[in-house]
Amino acid sequence: MKKNKKREYQSSELVKSFARIYGFEDKLIAFGIKDFLEEYLDESLFREIRSVNIEDQTIIIKINSPVLKHDFQMRKSFYLKKFKDKFGADKFNDLQIS
Repeated sequence: MKKNKKREYQSSELVKSFARIYGFEDKLIAFGIKDFLEEYLDESLFREIRSVNIEDQTIIIKINSPVLKHDFQMRKSFYLKKFKDKFGADKFNDLQIS
């Protein structure tokens, strides 16, 4: 008698395929970007980030602090390259800070 192999899926793979099927893959990537920023930035700076969204291949980061907003605008290409390296170059083509 032959045993059937159990398929083992990581929960992240299931969530990604579910997101792809139902069309909210961008939101899942936005959460990934926010997690990346939480690790990359100091805690006090991270608290100034209000939201991260993706619309029409543009990452939109809303920031409360004028100083942090200015820093992101000055280093826009740096952050965009970081996001492209981590999440895929074909996912985004611009970064908007507001």
